[in-house]
Amino acid sequence: MTRPAAALFCLLGATLLAQAPEAKPDPWAPLRPLAGEWQGAASGEPGTGTAARRYEFVLNGRFLHERNTSTFPPQEKNKTGEVHEHWSLFSYDKKRKTLLFRQFHQEGFVVTYALNPALSTPTRSVFDSEQVENIPSTWKARETYDWISADEFTETFELAQPDKPFAVYSRNHFKRRRP
Repeated sequence: MTRPAAALFCLLGATLLAQAPEAKPDPWAPLRPLAGEWQGAASGEPGTGTAARRYEFVLNGRFLHERNTSTFPPQEKNKTGEVHEHWSLFSYDKKRKTLLFRQFHQEGFVVTYALNPALSTPTRSVFDSEQVENIPSTWKARETYDWISADEFTETFELAQPDKPFAVYSRNHFKRRRP
């Protein structure tokens, strides 16, 4: 190939690359690693126990569905013990350009959260409540996911009464289950 032809080839390649559409960032990137089954230790107001959780993308990958069961055996802090279940649906709001999630608790509480970008990092996702059903509207809730590794994370659930700071209600430490 002659020098002028090589130069033209390079110029053409650079022009095509410059015109190529930029790859859009994956809005699901902070949550995508959650897909799968998890087992963990639970602690907090209900006492100490275990938690089992499953995350899966549903409805053409537009939603991330979570199913959780936490089991707290009878103990000093919780004489009768309890089994707590909740389901969550994460979604991406294109208009607001943010992740949202709605959490449905067996007790009838429904919490709508939005990702808090100011408190989130590549290894931490913080969701603050925007709406809470079936408790006084002045309460706030926060869910924080901290990645320890690709196969391990902690989840901290906090509540805030009116005019009070957030206080930890429960903390779960999950490890990925392998088939």
